[in-house]
Amino acid sequence: MFKNVIYVIVAGLFSGAVSAQSSRASKSVIPVGTMLTLKKSFANYFPIGVSVSPSNLVGREAELIAQQFNSLTPENVMKFGPLHPEENRYNWGGADSVVAFAEANKMKVRGHTLIWHQQNPAWLFLDGKGDTVNKEVLLSRMKSHIETVVKRYKGRVYAWDVVNEALDDDSTRYLRNSAWFNICGEDFIEKAFQYAHQADPEAILFYNDYRTEHPERRERIYKLLKRLKDSGVPVHGVGLQGHWNLKDPSRQELVKTIDRFRSLGLQVQVTELDISVLPEKKDRDSTWLAAPDVYTAEIEQQHIAQYEQI
Repeated sequence: MFKNVIYVIVAGLFSGAVSAQSSRASKSVIPVGTMLTLKKSFANYFPIGVSVSPSNLVGREAELIAQQFNSLTPENVMKFGPLHPEENRYNWGGADSVVAFAEANKMKVRGHTLIWHQQNPAWLFLDGKGDTVNKEVLLSRMKSHIETVVKRYKGRVYAWDVVNEALDDDSTRYLRNSAWFNICGEDFIEKAFQYAHQADPEAILFYNDYRTEHPERRERIYKLLKRLKDSGVPVHGVGLQGHWNLKDPSRQELVKTIDRFRSLGLQVQVTELDISVLPEKKDRDSTWLAAPDVYTAEIEQQHIAQYEQI
């Protein structure tokens, strides 16, 4: 999916240049050194990143990535299951290749993600008999994994999404009913940050989640982060997963979100960004389904306007 995001953003930024070039010979190109790129456009503000798999880092895709971006996030290869499929075996190939590509092209790397409720290996929560492990065993396995991974990339990965999506989707609940929570309670979040900080004291450690701009969910995330900060847990930032659309979030709610989390002394990063042109699921009625599936000029302008606002 990230390729679509790349091309949408690039198409929006270069639409004028493309139009101006259209009447010229097909071989006419803009010299790379003078070309407007995403990373150059925002160089004075923040890094521009993209999520990648090793297969994206060859050929023309690799050229585009190196040209436009100055930060990489591994899409899957640093997640617990793909990276640590068996208790005594790590699969370093994919993660190493992403970090090596970043270093070769003078790019930052954000590690994603150490602890999540999905993409965990089958062995993680079970003992040799197939029974669920206790809290002590699971925290020991967590510590071993985090220490091994973070120390391997110490000084090479500048930031980690330490815990990802710990909140429940049900607004009447607090934390997600995951295996981590069921076995360890809330302690798994605190311990994950402590273990990561011990492994690399210089790394910037993030809590990462989605729908952070929705007031109710925002306040639950704030409650979690404030408790961690008040307890002296080394959490340094919050990641906003920007799975947004043409109407959501509003500028007002996005600003409120950034200000709310910054009031805790946290860094705020947009860790994922895709703006859907589809209506909300509740609005995908028979009339919408019957309409032509066309990216109209009107939708294009709304799309560009939402990216510009963000």
